[in-house]
Amino acid sequence: MAESAIGVNWGTISSHRLKPSTVVNLLRDNKISKVKLFEAEPDVLKALMGSGIQVMVGIPNEMLSLLGSSSVAADYWVRQNVSAYMIKGGADIRYVAIGNEPFLSSYNGQYLNLVIPAITNIQQSLVKANLAGYVKIVVPCNADAYESSGGLPSQGVFRSELTQIITQLVQFLNSNGSPFVVNIYPFLSLYDNGDFPGDYAFFQGTTHAVTDGSNVYTNAFDGNYDTLVSALGKLGYGQMPIVIGEIGWPSDGAVGANLTAARVFNQGLVYHIASNKGTPLRPNVPPMDVYLFGLLDEGAKSTLPGNFERHWGIFSFDGQAKYSLNLGLGNKELRNARNVEYLPSRWCVANPLRDLTNVVNHMKIACSVADCTTLNYGGSCNEIGEKGNISYAFNSYYQLRMQDSQSCEFDGLGMVTFLDPSVGDCHFLVGVIDKGLNSSASQTTCQSWFLVLFLILHWTFLLSM
Repeated sequence: MAESAIGVNWGTISSHRLKPSTVVNLLRDNKISKVKLFEAEPDVLKALMGSGIQVMVGIPNEMLSLLGSSSVAADYWVRQNVSAYMIKGGADIRYVAIGNEPFLSSYNGQYLNLVIPAITNIQQSLVKANLAGYVKIVVPCNADAYESSGGLPSQGVFRSELTQIITQLVQFLNSNGSPFVVNIYPFLSLYDNGDFPGDYAFFQGTTHAVTDGSNVYTNAFDGNYDTLVSALGKLGYGQMPIVIGEIGWPSDGAVGANLTAARVFNQGLVYHIASNKGTPLRPNVPPMDVYLFGLLDEGAKSTLPGNFERHWGIFSFDGQAKYSLNLGLGNKELRNARNVEYLPSRWCVANPLRDLTNVVNHMKIACSVADCTTLNYGGSCNEIGEKGNISYAFNSYYQLRMQDSQSCEFDGLGMVTFLDPSVGDCHFLVGVIDKGLNSSASQTTCQSWFLVLFLILHWTFLLSM
């Protein structure tokens, strides 16, 4: 039996982006051999060429409509984002992920009917490119795609409105030798439900075990996983291989999100998977692969789900390990990113000689652009006092603006210091030298418009014939 591989999600929605080559070296130094990308970013895929790292490349939900309605667009996407990088010595792309949690209940079905057409067209494009035998299509699903009565894993079923589409999906996956990809987050169960037993979210045993017939569940991961196994079984695919597309624990930005909890959860998960015990419904058969979420903190992500969204990384934004973690890949500890180019060691803080009565608007402006999520309740900088809060906000903005001297003005309320103002676990960052890389969002928009432009030119050409 092949052992489960531990991979990582490499998200890039950050204000302070490391060079992709630095990140690839970080992956290699930590012997991480599998990486999941949320979209096909050229600079990232170029950096992965020749690395030997297996890649899952994603197609954003916003592109599903176009790719599902035009085989020309699908051909073009595959040519530009898969074939172009799979030359000899190129990137080892193994999966194309169609959308990201497209069946999420909060999307109210807006992507529901776009998934199968997009799968169909991209699969045909992979066939034309002679890559269909090697590159497999998957659809990362959120765990809210299935449910169970009484919380018993054996009662797992897919949501009724998804039954038809999931049946089509698993038939396709099965016939093409693709796994079912699911994202499981015990942290969110705890965060969203005040009655959720805290110890059940981890792997150290619980006083709130779930008894389901002869099976006993001592952690939320196994219970959630087996709920999916049951749901797949009811569709006739009880043996379908499963990949965990995302799982992790944030280290900041909420009560329960801290360095200790993140380390305990992720280490417990790695040991649990490595034990090959599997789960009660799949004994001795662990998930095929498990992708930790995530590799790096992403300080520009939306905080709509919660402030913790920017703090999922096992490494901070600059590639420094946040806590000790043995990934079971050969290193006992995480290794930090090498040769990171930082801005000079200086910070912007509140001027102690000035009256700070009118500082509120300055703070609001700074935090509307920069990341101040650690200042909120449950955050690592929540207890550094009013002046500390002001300084943290000022500095976050100052570093985001690449330490431009004017960005520490704040009508004379800010000043530059060469003494690190960090306090305890509250770390005042120093930015990295940005290489002018596009943010993830602008990348997606650019790709979408590029495809639209291509199609217009294509159709114009056909009409003129």
